[in-house]
Amino acid sequence: MIELANEKTSVAHTLGALSAQCMATLQSRWSSTQVADRQQIDAGARRVHYLSMEFLLGRALGNALMALGERKTLDQQGVDVGALLESEQDAALGNGGLGRLAACFLDAFAQAGLPAFGYGLRFSYGMFAQRISDGRQVEEPDDWLRDGNPWEVRRDIRYLVGFGGRVVSEGAGRRWIPAERVEANAYDFIVPAHSSERVVTLRQWHARAAEPIDFQAFCRGDIAAAGRQLLAADALNWVLYPDDSTEAGRELRLKQEALLVSASLQDVIARHLAEGRRLDDLGRCSAIHLNDTHPALAPAELLRLLIDEHGLSFDAAWAIMFRMMSYTNHTLLPEALETWPVAMIERCLPRHLELIYEINARFLSEVRARGFDESFVQRVSLVDEQHGRRVRMAHLAIVASHGINGVAALHSALMVKTIFADFAQLYPARFFNVTNGVTPRRWLESANPALAAVFDDAIGHHWRHDLNVLRQLDAKDSVLSPRLRAVKFANKERLAARVRTELGITIDAESMFDVHIKRIHEYKRQLLNLLHVVWRYQALLDRPSRFVPRTVILAGKAASAYAVAKDIIRLTHDIARVINSDRRTNDRLKLVFMPNYGVSLAELIVPAADLSEQISTAGTEASGTGNMKFALNGALTIGTWDGANIEMAEAIGSDDLFIFGHRVESLAKLRDSYWPRQLAATLPDLQRVLSAIAEGQFSPGEPHRYRGLIDGLLNRDRYFLVADFADYVATQERIDAEFAHAANWHAKAARNIAGMGFFSADRCVAEYRHRVWS
Repeated sequence: MIELANEKTSVAHTLGALSAQCMATLQSRWSSTQVADRQQIDAGARRVHYLSMEFLLGRALGNALMALGERKTLDQQGVDVGALLESEQDAALGNGGLGRLAACFLDAFAQAGLPAFGYGLRFSYGMFAQRISDGRQVEEPDDWLRDGNPWEVRRDIRYLVGFGGRVVSEGAGRRWIPAERVEANAYDFIVPAHSSERVVTLRQWHARAAEPIDFQAFCRGDIAAAGRQLLAADALNWVLYPDDSTEAGRELRLKQEALLVSASLQDVIARHLAEGRRLDDLGRCSAIHLNDTHPALAPAELLRLLIDEHGLSFDAAWAIMFRMMSYTNHTLLPEALETWPVAMIERCLPRHLELIYEINARFLSEVRARGFDESFVQRVSLVDEQHGRRVRMAHLAIVASHGINGVAALHSALMVKTIFADFAQLYPARFFNVTNGVTPRRWLESANPALAAVFDDAIGHHWRHDLNVLRQLDAKDSVLSPRLRAVKFANKERLAARVRTELGITIDAESMFDVHIKRIHEYKRQLLNLLHVVWRYQALLDRPSRFVPRTVILAGKAASAYAVAKDIIRLTHDIARVINSDRRTNDRLKLVFMPNYGVSLAELIVPAADLSEQISTAGTEASGTGNMKFALNGALTIGTWDGANIEMAEAIGSDDLFIFGHRVESLAKLRDSYWPRQLAATLPDLQRVLSAIAEGQFSPGEPHRYRGLIDGLLNRDRYFLVADFADYVATQERIDAEFAHAANWHAKAARNIAGMGFFSADRCVAEYRHRVWS
């Protein structure tokens, strides 16, 4: 049982004491879990190794207290647990949905009792901390490790990772002599199950120079030269997704990916051998899963280790590697599929390039033998010879993997019809779908304890471990609706208080909270949301009582080099400045941007949302998991027929979501004849909105600030905002009418929750376990 010696100690001291007590228990459970895992593998199970560039974990204390059953103990001791939780910093190890999905999977691995390790990098400063200055995003280091991290355990485990140098022949084989080496040091973060004493390990790698300073250079007074290798190694730890607008930034990204892959695979092999197993049994005992293309160097690195370090033939190494490897694709956007210049890989990873060439030669020989023409061969080649000689990392992952999945039914269907159509023709049995899911422990039990208590009273506690139990709420929606309404209002008041305290903006908890929180990207269409906000503002000026009161809330980070996304953030603030200060309308419409979006902020916003904006262009969002979190917490969805929105509509009932916009099929027909400027000219409401933005109504000090943004929309509109605007606005008007009838709205919310049982990370991991990792 957790005990605190002195209830008057500082919050920081109490936080440290609680963390230490939790960690003592978790480390004990970690040791017993390793023994149990070995026994499972002896009995025929496989250990899963989940490689991901990011893990968006959020805070650890609340999750640990719930998993260990200690939250009530602290409440009984009179500890202000809420204040303690707020004092903990988020772990800055991720950015968006990719990292949060990976974190949900760790929770589900532990819950399922699956032998597993997550592998990532221990970033010192995260992606960045977002500050807003005069409406502009300013990126700053997220110095989350400044005071240490009580939740990590440094292990006495380290591996050398090489870069550069040359490859030489040695006997019948090849040997790589790197020009520089770094030492990858292991730090473990322990993720507990909530219904057993199982845990799962997230092993993070932290790079250090393999050699100390150049002492001779130091003595000469050349301090920079003396510490050059220390700086080069430490830079690998600094930032998630370094700005890739420069050659140095791109090379740093490639080296980070190599660090993740090499250290992780060395660790996989070392553990396997240390357990007394034969190397040729590695594929039977171990699975490697690639979370998107960032770890796609893994096939080449595993071959290098097995061939160069352990003496296997290429064929024997390939057989082991292929049995182990699987890959999840998370995007249909061709530009988001990583490629690296051949020259950069040759400079940084020369042995890997040799192996990629060998894989490609064998693969293309097979393709030609099957009778495909040279055009097809060029399209599937691992090396793109048409666009500057680049290695296609997704192609490498596909050729080397026995299983390739998308993350929603539509995404998986489009994946094999569009970007990977040629590979689906070659290997149709390798492709399948596993729709994403979220963990109810984090996104209900932790984020919304009042709602969790309502469920406990109505259907018992088992929903935490089997989300399908929520379907029992269907028969109780008339009884539940008043309680759901009360919980929602309390959560909205909590969010309103935070907005007032941190931003100085007063928002009405009785208004509709219309929420759009995602990383800022053109395909996620935050700009379409803003066009609607301006339309609503103009309509209110014409007729002040036309709509129910609404508070529109946005949050998200723009990549540091993504100029258009940063313009959208600035435009949000400019529009908000005008609307929020206009006394004619500000009792009916407010616009708020909450800075530095992360897991803890999402845990505050999601339970308070009435309306969830899932408005990506149809066919661009792979799945989404924010849509699931909102619906699980009783928000209704306005969305396109895209990603997991489709399966949610099928599970909940399409009448209880607000679907709008063109679908994939109609966009395909529209694309070749689409002239957004001509279409906009036929839409007077849209013309009025665009003119207000382009002519400086929201930026009077710089009237042409957004002329380029609007011209880009009218001349190109790659994501069909103009095409979907009218239907989006009409759907928003229908939402106003629905929200005005509170009882009906909350009955819909109850049905949304009841239909969300399928969208659990536990179900998702069970599917992977059966279809991929068995």
